[in-house]
Amino acid sequence: MKRILKVVGYLVVALVVGAGVGVAGLYAWSGAELKKKNPLPSHDFAAATDSASIARGEHLLRAIAKCSDCHGQDLGGAIMIDDPAFGTIYAPNLTRGDGGVAASYDDATWERAVRHGIAKDGRRLLIMPSNEYQYLSDEDLAALLGYLKQVPAVARTHPAPQVGPVARALYAGGVLPLFPANAVTHANEVVPAVAVDSSITYGKYLADIGCSGCHGAGYGGGAIPGGPPDWPPPANLTPAGLDAGQYDLAGFTKALREGVRPNGSTINPFMPIHATKLMTDVEIIATYKYLRSLPSKEFGTR
Repeated sequence: MKRILKVVGYLVVALVVGAGVGVAGLYAWSGAELKKKNPLPSHDFAAATDSASIARGEHLLRAIAKCSDCHGQDLGGAIMIDDPAFGTIYAPNLTRGDGGVAASYDDATWERAVRHGIAKDGRRLLIMPSNEYQYLSDEDLAALLGYLKQVPAVARTHPAPQVGPVARALYAGGVLPLFPANAVTHANEVVPAVAVDSSITYGKYLADIGCSGCHGAGYGGGAIPGGPPDWPPPANLTPAGLDAGQYDLAGFTKALREGVRPNGSTINPFMPIHATKLMTDVEIIATYKYLRSLPSKEFGTR
C-alpha cells in the first residue's frame, strides 16, 4: 500500500511539474508573440479636412465601422475585457486629451493602426478589427480620420493591457484571434473608392467592413471565435437564414432600425442597433441585396 501511495505521489508531483512547465512555456511563447513587431507599411495617406468629408467620416465611424462600440461614445477609450483569467484589455483613448493617442499620431500612423492593425512601434494591436477595416477605401478612411482628428479631447488614461492565461491558451490553440493584423493583406497600394449606391458591390463593401466581424466572413453566423459563452451567436445572414426568419427588405430594415424581427420578437441587444439604425436607406438596400446574392449556408458556417 505504501508503495502504491508513493507511486501515486510521484505521479502527482510529475503532473504538477509538467503543468508548471507547460504554463511557463505558454507564457514564454505568448509573451514573445505580444512583443512581436511587423514591418511598417509605407502608404502615402492624408486625412480629409473638408466639412463634407468629415461629416461622412462621422457617419462611417458610428454607423458602419462602429468604432464607438469599443472606444466609447466619446471615443475616450473603454474597458473591453476585464476578467482575471482572460485578462484586462482596453480600447484606447482616440482623442487628443490626456491619455489619448491622437496627439502622437500622424496620418500615416493612423492608417497603419486602423487598416493594418499595427501600432506606432510596429507591434500588432490587440483585438483591433483591421481584418475588416482593411477594406476601407482611401477616400472613406481619409473621411473617417478627418472626423476622428477633430473630436473633443477626453482626458482618460488606462494602464497597459494584461493578457491572462485563458486568452493566451485560446490564442495558442488557434481559437482566439488576438491579433487580427495576422489576417490583413499589408499592401501599400491605394484602396479604390466604391460608388455610393444601392448596388451589390456597395453592399459587399459595407458588409465586409461592418457585418463580417460578428456574422463571419461567409455570413453564416454562429458563435464568435474566442467570445465568452454568454455572447449570443450572431444570425445566419445568407439567404437560408434570411428566408428562415422571413426577412424581406422591409423586415430587414425594421430589424436594423428598431431591433425587431419580422415575427415581432426583440433582437438581443448584443446586436448594435444603436449603430445600424443610423444607416441610410441606400446602405440598407445595398447590404440586403448583397446578402441575398450570397450562396445559402447552414447556421454556424461562419
